[in-house]
Amino acid sequence: MNWTQRRARMRALLTGEGCVYPASVYDPVSARVAQGIGFEAGMLAGSVASLAVLGAPDIILLTLSEFADQALRINRACDLPMMADADHGYGNALNVMRTVQELEAAGISALTIEDTLLPRPFGETKVRPLSIEEGLGKMKAAVAARSDPALVILARTGAIGMTGLDDTLARIRAYQESGVDGIFLSGVRTRAEVAAIHAATRLPLIFGTLTPEIADQAFLAAHGVRVALQGHAPFMAAIEAVRATLQALRDGVQPGDLKGQPSDALVKEVSGEAQWRAATEAFLMP
Repeated sequence: MNWTQRRARMRALLTGEGCVYPASVYDPVSARVAQGIGFEAGMLAGSVASLAVLGAPDIILLTLSEFADQALRINRACDLPMMADADHGYGNALNVMRTVQELEAAGISALTIEDTLLPRPFGETKVRPLSIEEGLGKMKAAVAARSDPALVILARTGAIGMTGLDDTLARIRAYQESGVDGIFLSGVRTRAEVAAIHAATRLPLIFGTLTPEIADQAFLAAHGVRVALQGHAPFMAAIEAVRATLQALRDGVQPGDLKGQPSDALVKEVSGEAQWRAATEAFLMP
């Protein structure tokens, strides 16, 4: 488990010429499945972690310790460079520093810190961004907190859907001077917005879930986007698979007649059965 080597591979993706789609993962098994398929990197989103750990929606109920624990479980089980959505850093700039330290220790290769005002304050009717000054302070704090220089720090903003393109470009220009390694944007919709964002920064770009208009890897790569998310369909599919299986059993379907069950080979692969068998023979057998 050499975290620095994984971070070097993450950095290679960001400094390359292409655009990759990371695997959205939520636990050790999903991460091993993603690695076996051949994904270049994984993504642990705050929304998915909240569902997996708490069974709760994405409204900042998950704590830093819960998120870091889940990240460590995932990183111990696979060899993928793992990105993490660290939301608002669980508080102010000082909390951001603690967030970076905990996620670095958990083996994360890249993490995002966003400039949204979270959690939702009393009386607020809609989500809004922090001031650029406070957002910049958070980014500087994140950079200062890392001890492994290979850890990738990404400044994240969703301002384009709240305050518009001009404010987003101003944030990008400010944040890129903080020492962050890339800019993560959510809410980008059009090719014109992509072009304007690309022109505003020298840093690699990471995009959240894509609209049909911009969901073109060649186009994104040509405009500096090195990683683009495709949503979190694996966890959504897992919810439906569990529901369907339990419903079938409740309705009287026999276990042997259930649909959608994994092969024995796949279960052995994702559980690391061969390695544990070898360890058993080496250390428990006379």
